Amino acid sequence: MVSTMQQLRHSLHQAPELSGTETHTAATVAAVLSTYGPDELYTEIAGCGVLARFAGSRPGPRVMLRCELDAVPIQETNEFEYRSMHDGVSHKCGHDGHMAILLETARRLCEQRPESGEVMLLFQPAEETGVGAAAVRDDPVFQEFQPDYVFALHNIPGYALGTVVVREHAMCCASRGLIICMEGQTAHAAEPECGVSPTTTVVELIDFFQEIQARYAKPGDEVVLLTLVGASIGNRTFGNTPKHAEIFVTLRSEDNATLDSIDEEVRARARELCEQRGIACRFEVDDSFPATRNAPEAVEFIRQACKINAVECIEPPQPIRWSEDFGHFTELATGALFALGAGEDHANLHESHYDFPDELIDRGADMFLAIIEQVQQAIRTGRAQSVA
Repeated sequence: MVSTMQQLRHSLHQAPELSGTETHTAATVAAVLSTYGPDELYTEIAGCGVLARFAGSRPGPRVMLRCELDAVPIQETNEFEYRSMHDGVSHKCGHDGHMAILLETARRLCEQRPESGEVMLLFQPAEETGVGAAAVRDDPVFQEFQPDYVFALHNIPGYALGTVVVREHAMCCASRGLIICMEGQTAHAAEPECGVSPTTTVVELIDFFQEIQARYAKPGDEVVLLTLVGASIGNRTFGNTPKHAEIFVTLRSEDNATLDSIDEEVRARARELCEQRGIACRFEVDDSFPATRNAPEAVEFIRQACKINAVECIEPPQPIRWSEDFGHFTELATGALFALGAGEDHANLHESHYDFPDELIDRGADMFLAIIEQVQQAIRTGRAQSVA
């Protein structure tokens, strides 16, 4: 039997919206939250964001739980009844499920307010493009309610359904989309020596990406990846040599400083090669994410929440390779992001036939509520610094 919260998740799945345009999604979330009687409800946070506050009866820590509103530009290939109604847009990262988890958490908080402090539920826009968390951080409403602790979750295929995956320090990699734009000089295709083609430079730079990555290939080294995601050279004009070229590369590392270092190394090599050949060179950046780093104290709260809920807790030796802009919040407050296993054989994130497992809705809410209790208990017993 499909529960009310599962039905809500399905309705969110049917009406996905891209980053920064989540107006209908935000309105749906706000309407549902209003029925749960939060002490305060704010909308239009950093654009489409929604923030609900549930206050306890005594002073205490301010705990923020966060989920995402946005979908991705992928055509859904599922044929079930609640499939996406919007061509080329779908919830292939499971944000519809993450919203359902946080709404279920709100429903339970309505029935039983926190004993002390307060709980903030943030429904964040524009996670997929890496700009949402930073925009929320800078929003005046959010700055008025700076959290003491921050937590979030993300489903993760490849792990048994409902298991928790978490680790201290680096949890998700930093990443940056770097675009290298080059412009030479065209010539007749019969006289290529009269032009300045960027083709050789493109090939050498792609080889250089592999050289950098190979330095970090030893076991135990930090994760470093330079992934070529696209390249464009010239046009479909067979009488001319190419003048323009672009390289699209995703830089990835578990450490922000390392990411900056390899970024500058790639730029320096590109400038050097272009200068040698008389090619103009410029750079653009897109989809930039900081590393998400988990505080050991926050991870311990998650471990204890797993014990309370009789959930297996897996601590992998390396961080998750994909990126999350939640790192902007863990830079502000003590916090952690953990993952919920979506199933060992479940479709991967961003695959066209992926769908969020409904079974995780209650599991996620169970974890969030247990984490809140662990934070409050740690403050009461002096195991954590009081923020009252």
